Amino acid sequence: MAAESPESAESTESAVTTCYRHPKVESYVRCTRCDRYICPDCMHEAAVGHQCVECVKEGARSVRQARTAFGGRVTAVPMVTYTLIGLNVLAYLAELVRPSVVDRFDMLGTVPAGYLPEGVAHGEWYRLLTGAFLHLPPTEGTFGIAHIVMNMVSLWNLGRVVEAQLGRVRFTALYLLSALGGSVLVLLIAPETPTLGASGAIFGLGAAYYVMARRLGADMSAVNRFMGGLVLWLVISAWATSWQGHLGGLLSGGVVALAYAYAPRDRRRALVQTGVCLALLALLVVLTIAKVTELTGAAA
Repeated sequence: MAAESPESAESTESAVTTCYRHPKVESYVRCTRCDRYICPDCMHEAAVGHQCVECVKEGARSVRQARTAFGGRVTAVPMVTYTLIGLNVLAYLAELVRPSVVDRFDMLGTVPAGYLPEGVAHGEWYRLLTGAFLHLPPTEGTFGIAHIVMNMVSLWNLGRVVEAQLGRVRFTALYLLSALGGSVLVLLIAPETPTLGASGAIFGLGAAYYVMARRLGADMSAVNRFMGGLVLWLVISAWATSWQGHLGGLLSGGVVALAYAYAPRDRRRALVQTGVCLALLALLVVLTIAKVTELTGAAA
């Protein structure tokens, strides 16, 4: 048998192609997008042929993300709602272990003359938000435990619906601004009354639920019954709990929800929505500063 010529061996060797990501692996399949050779580990099935890892990633970046009617990214899991419920439960467990947590972090504007100075008026601004994650301790009787149970059930039912429509970022902003709005109204009207609970933020979610339903053209009969119950609870809270916190959360959540729902549906939408949220935050800060100045001036 005749020996293979050097020219023939060189031709066979040059015909061997390898994967561009794994040079030691022979490959005879090309990426339909960039035309580079790819091995089975790098192949991703496409509409026609196969694509390499890099081209698949590049294609995913160029695909427009699905958005809700209010501009939020579509998410299947209400992660923010779950996180908020978890934070409330953890705070409640902290209360059980150390009851002093309630007095240290509940919403309090100031204290009557003659007591040690504490509260928002004395530099404890964190109370404006921390109070929204605390609830009545079990020592308050049946309502102590019912307080957190009712709020978490409401947050579970409302949060999943509202977050699915707004997306995680917008939902988080709505919740926190509603909680802050409730605390600021407490500071303005009843600064010496300690308050706590997620109710203000939940009332904000209720306002958003109503606004979104109207914007989407939903059947308003069930929504109106829900809002009727919310208003009834607002009236009852004038005797039972802090109506100021509930009303402040309802108004703040309503303002944010209106911005989300009726912002122009073009490139200006995110700008308008962000602008309204920042304007509301600035207003709440200004009102807080003004009230703190008044309280500290009166105590001087």
